[in-house]
Amino acid sequence: MPSRAESEVKAALAAVDAEDASLGEKIEMLMEMAMGLQTRPKTSEDLQQAVLLYEKALELCPAELFLLRGRLHARLATALQAMPSNDLGLLKEAQRNLEAARDILKHDGSPEEMAELEMNLGLVLQNLASANAAPITAAISAYQRALRTFDAKAFPKEYAILQNNLATAFLSIPFSDERAKMREALAVQAFQEGLKVVNIIEHPSEYAMLQNNLGNALQYVSSSHSVENCLRALDAYDEALKVRTRATTPAEYANTIANYANCLRNLPDDVERPELGNRANLGKALNQYHEAVEVFTAFGETQKVEVVNEMIVEIEAELGQMDHAGVPVASAVGIQ
Repeated sequence: MPSRAESEVKAALAAVDAEDASLGEKIEMLMEMAMGLQTRPKTSEDLQQAVLLYEKALELCPAELFLLRGRLHARLATALQAMPSNDLGLLKEAQRNLEAARDILKHDGSPEEMAELEMNLGLVLQNLASANAAPITAAISAYQRALRTFDAKAFPKEYAILQNNLATAFLSIPFSDERAKMREALAVQAFQEGLKVVNIIEHPSEYAMLQNNLGNALQYVSSSHSVENCLRALDAYDEALKVRTRATTPAEYANTIANYANCLRNLPDDVERPELGNRANLGKALNQYHEAVEVFTAFGETQKVEVVNEMIVEIEAELGQMDHAGVPVASAVGIQ
């Protein structure tokens, strides 16, 4: 028995076939139906059906309708990007479609269209790079090309997202050479540049994202000022938590409080007397880790649950062995 999405798409295709319209208009109809499924997906199957509609539209689209064809490739790529899967084949197919769209649109597409395409290509390449399936430098180059159009003044939201993506790309490069500190500094600078153009009122989600990721960068940057950086990181997390609440954005909230706990693990209770240890901060971190586990469990984030539970076991062991002076502890990995 066909699913709801399959039935709806079948009916839509039949309606388009029966429509007394030009080929170009029919292709536009298919694209709009696909965009509707993609924009408001109820299940992953909606995205699968959107992909099928885009592919059908491309099949019908003649070469002379080159702008429409380029836009179909670009839209198909974003649907493939959004598919919840670990299949690298989907990302590689998205990359191929974005590159096809770029080849078509580079002469007649608008600057904004090309910048959005480069932005999406950067994301695909960055995800492929995380699986060692593409060079991270290719993603960085795509983001930088997008920034030629998406500048801070005219496109603050896009500019901020690109600065965030650039920073996370810099931080994903292994820190095994003499340029590691420079890349860390570039990442922190990129987060700060993004925060110059967005604010908590007009761009709350972008503001919180940048603050959370800035906190992560500050927390793990190689520096002789680790305590100062930790305090700056906590300030950034506090800013993110003005937007990310358990009631409104529980998954993002859990990410940020887990990062906050990571930072507390490395911070003395009294920064003026670090020799007294961090027993109190370990206790606060433990409470935040427990709350994060509750939320991650509710959302089925099993990998994050495992990571945070490991932190809980470590802290409980440290507190059990600790004398009243306390001892310093190692850091964990930030969650975006």
